Amino acid sequence: MKKELEDQFSAETLSIIGGHDPSKALNSIKPPIFQTSTFKFNTAEEGKAFFNKQVDASSLEERNNSLIYTRLNHPNLVAAEYRLAKLDGAEDSAFFESGMAAITTSILTFCKAGDLIALSSPLYGGTDKFVKGILTTYDVQYLEFDSSHSKEDILQKILDHPRAQQLKMIYVETPANPTLSLIDFDTVVKVKTELANEGIAPVLAADNTYLGPIFQHPLAHGFDIIHYSATKYIGGHSDLIAGACSGKMDLLEEIKKMRTYLGCMASPHTSWLLTRSLETVGLRMEKQASNAKQVAEFLNHHPKVNKVYFTGLLKEGSHSHEIFKKQQKSAGAMMAFDVVGGEKEAFTFLNSLQLIHLAISLGSTETLASHPYTMSSSNMAEADRLKNHITPSLIRISVGIENPEDLIKDLGQALDSL
Repeated sequence: MKKELEDQFSAETLSIIGGHDPSKALNSIKPPIFQTSTFKFNTAEEGKAFFNKQVDASSLEERNNSLIYTRLNHPNLVAAEYRLAKLDGAEDSAFFESGMAAITTSILTFCKAGDLIALSSPLYGGTDKFVKGILTTYDVQYLEFDSSHSKEDILQKILDHPRAQQLKMIYVETPANPTLSLIDFDTVVKVKTELANEGIAPVLAADNTYLGPIFQHPLAHGFDIIHYSATKYIGGHSDLIAGACSGKMDLLEEIKKMRTYLGCMASPHTSWLLTRSLETVGLRMEKQASNAKQVAEFLNHHPKVNKVYFTGLLKEGSHSHEIFKKQQKSAGAMMAFDVVGGEKEAFTFLNSLQLIHLAISLGSTETLASHPYTMSSSNMAEADRLKNHITPSLIRISVGIENPEDLIKDLGQALDSL
């Protein structure tokens, strides 16, 4: 599709038809899987020219006409990245073989020995462990803030740190996994603006896995990079592992260079599956969100449930609700709740489920339930878990696209077993 035609269509449409030209693939409506490790040069001079510019081509056509080696780029990757960038309102996107590959590659691109990274809390357990348990061994220090901290609080924490001048990234996750606490994008952007007066210019990065690319757009609020576990809503079928970044072109170029050397780009088959999934991500997420609203209302009134964590139930007028209205288009389909009791009661509930699957991961067509304290957040320090309300009584639910009445029936019988 020519550039002038692309500009006439919405991101919703381009996520279905964009990134692939049927005339370049025997008129196949869907892109074939380019299962090749390398690409032929027509002449030695062409090969030299390609290597001089590598895969930094700025246009879709140039990327597809400048293919060298699948570790650098390939047509399936080009198509998938094009579609995600359109949905995110980003200048560029990059896909990886896992969500952690996307996160670690991005952080390693900007944070070196002697640097500082600021983190919101809580974070997904894998990210938390990477920063606190691995990145620190390479002499990258961290500081934390949470949803209770004001702009002044965060700014003071940074300026008081001995490595304030070496702050290279502010990394937030909102809604946070698994308690759905919210970080105000605008507050973080204001922190960056004030830090500029001190000569400090961190990259602003957001983990958008719970709501993107449909229900939340951090780039529109002034963030630089978005991270995803694309295994989740973007993939959406529990049949692939992938990660992604979206953001500004110059930053994505640096991330892609690091990705090339680490060798963690998404394969042709994974990229092909992602291209397929991006066609329906909006439809799936709308249905999941609709189901989740009904499930949350049911749990909120059940006597065996102490508390429900769901942004669709935030009290109007509260600080969190104001953030929700400002930066989310929907409450999404993730929630958590505390059962009455502790680990024993939580396990009894999980073991009693009949329709809902007991499994980690989220964002798929089927509904999944898990126990974050002993599963996805178990590699966090216990003190960090408890201060963020990740307790033995907490259950996380990722609502799928099944009949919502069936989901409520299953949850009800499992709760009745307590």
